[in-house]
Amino acid sequence: MSDLSHFDDQGASRMVDVGQKKSTARLARASGRVRMLPATRQRILDRQHAKGDVLEVARLAGIMATKRTADLIPLCHPLALESVRIDFQPSGKQHLCIEATVTITAKTGVEMEAMTAVSAAALTVYDMCKAVDRSMSIEQIHLEEKLGGRSGHYLRCDDDSLPKLGS
Repeated sequence: MSDLSHFDDQGASRMVDVGQKKSTARLARASGRVRMLPATRQRILDRQHAKGDVLEVARLAGIMATKRTADLIPLCHPLALESVRIDFQPSGKQHLCIEATVTITAKTGVEMEAMTAVSAAALTVYDMCKAVDRSMSIEQIHLEEKLGGRSGHYLRCDDDSLPKLGS
C-alpha cells in the first residue's frame, strides 16, 4: 500500500504531508458531459427554461462546489484557489459539454477541485431539467490536463476526449 500516497505502510488512511513541498503554479482542467434530448438542450441554450438560466446556475454551483472539495472528498487539502472557470459547449445533437479549469499557487494540485466543479455543474443541469427530460445522463467526467508540481505536465490524449472549450 505504500505506493498509494493516502495510505501508510500499514494501510491506514492519511492526509498526505505537503509541508516540505515547494509552492508552484498549478492548473487542472477537467471535462464531462450531459446527454439529453435535443429539445432540452435547445431550451437550455436559448435560456428559456422555466426555472431560470440553467447554464449560469450550473456555473455558480460548479464554482461553489470547487471551493468545498475538501469537505466532500476525504483527505483532500483545503485550498485557497486563485481562479475557477467553467465553460459550456453543445456537442452533437444531444450533449452539453462542461469544462472546468482551476488554478492555484500551492504545494498540492487541484485535479479533484476541477472534477468536483464539472460534477456539480452537471448535477445542477440534471436537477434543473429532470422534470422535462428524465432520460438525461451524466457521462465521461475525467481529467483533461494537469500542470505543475513534481509530476509535471499531464495532457489526456485519446480519441474519447471531449472538445476543448474556452480559450
